[in-house]
Amino acid sequence: MTKLRVSTFPIGAVERDVGLSKDVLRVWERRYGFPAPSRGPNGERLYPAKQVDRLRVIKRLMDQGHRPGRLFACSDKALRALAAPRVDAKSVRATDSALDELIRHLTRHDNDAFVHALQQRLARHGLQHFVQDTVAPLAAEVGLAWQEGRLQVFEEHLFTELTERMLRHLIAATPAGNQPRVLLTSVPNERHALGLLMAEAIFALEGARCIPLGTQTPLPDIARAAAAHRADIVALSFSSAFPRRQILGLLGELRGALPQSMEVWLGGEGADGIAPTERVHVVTKLDDTGAALVRWRERVRDRGVGPRAS
Repeated sequence: MTKLRVSTFPIGAVERDVGLSKDVLRVWERRYGFPAPSRGPNGERLYPAKQVDRLRVIKRLMDQGHRPGRLFACSDKALRALAAPRVDAKSVRATDSALDELIRHLTRHDNDAFVHALQQRLARHGLQHFVQDTVAPLAAEVGLAWQEGRLQVFEEHLFTELTERMLRHLIAATPAGNQPRVLLTSVPNERHALGLLMAEAIFALEGARCIPLGTQTPLPDIARAAAAHRADIVALSFSSAFPRRQILGLLGELRGALPQSMEVWLGGEGADGIAPTERVHVVTKLDDTGAALVRWRERVRDRGVGPRAS
């Protein structure tokens, strides 16, 4: 039987794909004995795919604040458990057994079946319940499947791309509301867009006017965009991968650049546990978005502020 050739990657490709510089890779090789590349005909470093996958997980954990020296002592399974979203497996799987079938479409690489199944659930439940009861728990299940090794990195990326593409199409087809005016984005180094899109869909259905900036907007530009669009709310999404210790400092800086009347709303797993203040509100569950908007409208009414012109 012919053995399959294991793919290897040159150091430049690893640098681009993983986000670790060549110098860091060489230092780790000398200091920790990992990665341990082979050498090509011209002496160039060649990294096996398995080592690249491990480096990718280590980089994700470093972004969360873990020290590399301790990570190298962990097994691949332990690294995945550390890097995966904080998910309760029992609560995820109890929500909907049909999520398993969606995961199977991904592992079978049947993109058409995956999209068709999503479209069927959308048609049955409507956009709001589709986002809350399908997309949100499915994203958690995908994170759990990756943690347990049931999904590969490219399958996780495919899920994200297909789902985000569908949500963007649905949001574009939703009539724009008027109030409040909600600017949605994430701070630098927060690359996850799926949470923002889910929030935007719910905001739009609840009659808000959404101003989406995408991800990783510098704080001064968030403040400028909020002023230019006369936003009532700046909505930020934080994934569980974002370093928790940085959030409060970023919030303080952003709040100082925004008018006192403008609120900041935090969503996503990374915001769970952040203490709310008078102008900073935490809405980590999509189901709570409607009630949070009702409270916002009550606050505006109590202050005697009328709706802004579109």
